[in-house]
Amino acid sequence: QVQLVESGGGLVQAGGSLRLSCAASGIIFSLNDMGWYRQAPGKQRELVAVIFPGGGTNYADSMKGRSTISRDNAKNTVYLFMNAMKPEDTAVYYCNARRYGPLGNNYWGQGTQVTVSS
Repeated sequence: QVQLVESGGGLVQAGGSLRLSCAASGIIFSLNDMGWYRQAPGKQRELVAVIFPGGGTNYADSMKGRSTISRDNAKNTVYLFMNAMKPEDTAVYYCNARRYGPLGNNYWGQGTQVTVSS
């Protein structure tokens, strides 16, 4: 059974920082692209950041310079550190595990709410 369990969401003031964690089980973690996405009310889900099995990363333009994604393959956990947070960062943040190819998969966590107050 695959599980992606996010934690670390909550209320933070503008300019503050937050670290999200996503613990994965039931997948070969080291072979998966691990991503963070977010969805604000009335908007489509969008990519925040992704980290690839080799450690390469990709960030949304809005998060470049304000966030860092990292992974710990020994703990099957991916992290997203965000700082200089803005009210427009308010959203539900979802963890994603994706693997391409014949044995591919695309799994989502249940989401964690992040609210940035002005």
